[in-house]
Amino acid sequence: MATVSLRNIDLNLLVVLDALLTEKHVTRTGERLHLSQPAISHSLGKLRSLLDDPLLIRQGNDVLLSPLARSLQAPLKEILSQIETLLGKSIDFDPAASQRIFHLAMSDYGAAIVLPRLLVRLRQEAPLMRVVVTQGSRHEMFEQVVQGKLDLALGVFPDLSEEVVKEVLFEETFSCLLDRTTLGPDGTLDLAQYLARPHLQVSMDGCFNGEVDHRLRDKGLQRQIVVSVPHWGTAPGMIRGTDLILTVASRTLDELALEDGLVRLAPPMQVPAFNFVQVWHGRSRDDPAHAWLREQIRLASVAGP
Repeated sequence: MATVSLRNIDLNLLVVLDALLTEKHVTRTGERLHLSQPAISHSLGKLRSLLDDPLLIRQGNDVLLSPLARSLQAPLKEILSQIETLLGKSIDFDPAASQRIFHLAMSDYGAAIVLPRLLVRLRQEAPLMRVVVTQGSRHEMFEQVVQGKLDLALGVFPDLSEEVVKEVLFEETFSCLLDRTTLGPDGTLDLAQYLARPHLQVSMDGCFNGEVDHRLRDKGLQRQIVVSVPHWGTAPGMIRGTDLILTVASRTLDELALEDGLVRLAPPMQVPAFNFVQVWHGRSRDDPAHAWLREQIRLASVAGP
């Protein structure tokens, strides 16, 4: 790489470079920064010339980062964060005027629990702010937070590195959902019946390694999972008219109108509660806009209307 003088660098170019390395797409970068495609293409050309590196490399239908580009991602975000923090100490954040675009990730469970109340708050307090919500596995979301592709991820993250900050939004428990006609006259479900019946599981990766399964394995037991689906929102509708049992986070059922004929019961064994959290990279700790959004998510996560 050629030596670059600071006199040749416009700080706006660093902002464009950060967005390009995140989006890996000229048009999406322009949308993110509210700039035209020709303006982004011009900036990319200038960056390639200054750094003497292609930065973005097309390979088939994919666009990959060059080795130099990958090495620049983390320090570039750190530098920009420090600049924002420096300026932010003298500039008050005004949510009503903010045009920031925030990238969040969560499962459809998180979307059902948090997003409706969050969007009400954002439309009232920050109508110009935009939010992009994506979905991924725990590992994918964590990696994207570390890489700076995500501002925040919401979910269950038991183990995190020190560079990522975690805040507990609420504690969650489990409930079972069944077709009422499959229960006996007493309307109860004991452990033997629970284990004898087939189960519907919600899992992003299809692995049988959830909290319920861990708890059963600790007791030398195993349930019969016959269907695995990746979406919380559609799972309850699959129970009606079957002998399947769905064991899910309780708030999922709080937010959904249960269909006729379905019954909700407590699991016939103790399953530890788990924490639903929001996580972000430490580089965003002092960003006033980021802090404001975290507070809105915290308030939107409170149970109740």
